[in-house]
Amino acid sequence: MNHSIYSADRSTHLKIVIVALVAGITVAGFGITARTSSDEGLTQTARVMKAGKPVAITSSNVSLVR
Repeated sequence: MNHSIYSADRSTHLKIVIVALVAGITVAGFGITARTSSDEGLTQTARVMKAGKPVAITSSNVSLVR
C-alpha cells in the first residue's frame, strides 16, 4: 500500500473515494434518523395586530404638536 497520495495508484484512489462515500452516507443517514418525526406539537398560529391611532410617548407631560 502506498502512503503518499501523489504516488498512489488507481486502486488506492478508488479506495479513498469509496471510504469517503460510505462515511458521507453514514453521516447523512444518522442525521435523517436523529430528526424528530412528529411535528404535531410545533404548529404555530398567526396573530394579527391591527394599527390603531398614532401614539406619541414622551418623558414629560407636555403634549407633542405635529
